[in-house]
Amino acid sequence: MSTTLGVLGGGQLGLYFILAAKKLGFGTAVLDPDPHAPAGAHADKHIVAQFDDVQALTDIAGMCSAVTIEFENPPVSSLEFLAQLVEVHPSPSCVAVAQNRRDEKRFCESLGLLVAPYEVLETPDDVERISRLGVARTHLQPSGVPFLMKTCRLGYDGKGQQKITNLMDVSALWHNVDNVPCVVEQIIPLDAEFSIVLARSRTGEVAVFAPTHNVHLDGILDVSTATTAQTPLDIDFFRTGERGAVLIAEELNYVGVLSVEFFVSGDKLFVNELAPRPHNSGHWTIDAATTSQFEQQVRTLAGLPLGDATMTHTAVAMVNLLGDLWSNGEPRFQVAEEDASSHVHLYGKAEARPNRKMGHITVTGTDALAVTRHAIDLRTKITR
Repeated sequence: MSTTLGVLGGGQLGLYFILAAKKLGFGTAVLDPDPHAPAGAHADKHIVAQFDDVQALTDIAGMCSAVTIEFENPPVSSLEFLAQLVEVHPSPSCVAVAQNRRDEKRFCESLGLLVAPYEVLETPDDVERISRLGVARTHLQPSGVPFLMKTCRLGYDGKGQQKITNLMDVSALWHNVDNVPCVVEQIIPLDAEFSIVLARSRTGEVAVFAPTHNVHLDGILDVSTATTAQTPLDIDFFRTGERGAVLIAEELNYVGVLSVEFFVSGDKLFVNELAPRPHNSGHWTIDAATTSQFEQQVRTLAGLPLGDATMTHTAVAMVNLLGDLWSNGEPRFQVAEEDASSHVHLYGKAEARPNRKMGHITVTGTDALAVTRHAIDLRTKITR
């Protein structure tokens, strides 16, 4: 059997998967249409083709013992084709649930987990019902305006989302997204948000990383913080979130790394979304966990025992570096590199564009607030 592991997708998550696989002694292969994809530059083999290219899928299956994904929207049909030829984790059925907001919400509800109140928008009749919210039978509350309209598929980092401030605008907003299936979701008061990143092996072994507090700007993750010194209130929510995330993984019979994002609102905890892969909020594990989320991904794919997921520092913070920081030229990364507590990670992307994730800075220490402030300060200093 081949000792090569493959990944569909060549972005930064694929890059770190490739690096972790090579560190453990595996051969690596990437399928991605971009000849300059970051993961492709480090893999032993980069197949430059579309994700639905049958010959390319056949080729990567032929050279690998198992294949995974690094983004949430590969064609499920491609994964199903691959699964006939080679081990694929997470399974096509798991990915299908996670890449469709409607199915994801219904699945979480079936497990007794809370999601924000929502309505499905798929037909003109749905438009009429939601537009006449005041007299219609609906899960949404008229007093809850504004709402969010989210496309069921292909939405990440705030993409595919529109705010509804007047329910009579639903038809026009739906037309803006070509009348594809959507969910219309109540915007709930947000007190905090956090993610649970876990790994689950083929034998059902589960390893959960420390919960991570997240702050988003314009739908894109900005800052993530994790600490072993959790407050009593955090501990209660975190334990509930961990139980929910493990339940999701078990009910899906999930194999791989899974991230579950939660919203805290008052005394309630809502599932926001699932990511069937390593997650941006788990990047801190590279520098502050015994086993990173990417090594866990390799281990689950190769059928190895999971590694130790405990933190190696009391506190860690990560800030994203978006392409906007390059607007006045190359940032002065040496400022952060000279700081003993920081770790600079650049993804090797050729072009810096607004809102494009180009890298991140991780800061480790003993106090969550201190490392968070320090990480934000370093990001500011490199662009002055």
